[in-house]
Amino acid sequence: MSPLLYYALPALGSYIALSIFFLRRPRLLHAPCTPAFCPRLVAHRGGSGERLENTMEAVENSMAQGAELLELDCQLTRDGVVVVSHDENLSRQSGLNRDVSSLAFEELPLYKEELEVYFSPGHFAHGSDRHMLRLEDLFQRFPQMPMSVEVKADNEELIHKIAGLVRQFGRSRITIWASEKSSVMKKCQAANPEMPLSFTICRSFWVLLLYYLGLLPFVPIPEKFFLCFLPTIINRTYFPLSCSGLNWLAAMVTKWAIMRKSLIQHLEERGVQVIFWCLNGESDFEEAFSLGATGVMTDYPTALRKYLDTHRLVSRAS
Repeated sequence: MSPLLYYALPALGSYIALSIFFLRRPRLLHAPCTPAFCPRLVAHRGGSGERLENTMEAVENSMAQGAELLELDCQLTRDGVVVVSHDENLSRQSGLNRDVSSLAFEELPLYKEELEVYFSPGHFAHGSDRHMLRLEDLFQRFPQMPMSVEVKADNEELIHKIAGLVRQFGRSRITIWASEKSSVMKKCQAANPEMPLSFTICRSFWVLLLYYLGLLPFVPIPEKFFLCFLPTIINRTYFPLSCSGLNWLAAMVTKWAIMRKSLIQHLEERGVQVIFWCLNGESDFEEAFSLGATGVMTDYPTALRKYLDTHRLVSRAS
């Protein structure tokens, strides 16, 4: 054996052993933190499978089913009103080919009478409430309800208005910053650093890399929520790529990379809550919770409530 291997192999073996040891016992390196809330049932777009998405009617329906977290997206109108809307362009939601930012709040159109449920292709939601909702109205109506607010565009005015509303209603600890982009998340964090953060796409890849390199137990994690798609929904209800073959490949790769109980357990013990989206069937609920997820994000809060009650799964904060 060469002198290099003589020293390198024991060092590598010791590193692997230490990494596995601390992966399973992260609290020896990191002080545990008590979360403000632990959601099992998360309503996607306010519960967009049972009522028209992001309406007060949808939110009230989700609340009646015991939702513990609302997932929302926000846009800014021309007159500076923060509204709850997934899309910037209103074509899909209302049939009007205008951006939210080009209209004053009072000029916003009604939603269509029915909207297809994005993660349940071929299924449509209906409702009597077709009005777009102000974030302020939602905060006022449900002051203690945890919410995840996603900012899609790099819009500093929108970010600061959301941060201001959160402070105004005293809900920094129960309102999550969410964004796919790290550049946007940095601005969100600067606007209100008291709000918990969720992982961006870039940071998610970084955590997976650290996990497979064995470095994750030794690196601090500022985020408190890991909102991630369940890989097995790709090519069934989620089609991120235009080619079915690429979707199949993406499903295989992400299933191998993400669906690791040891990773999820480590994150949970570090105070990071893992929530899989967007699941609308019992088999997917079962798979997510069997992996150790904190909660599930769904378009159908009634279905998830039935599953939770049947399996006697309650909030970990209870």
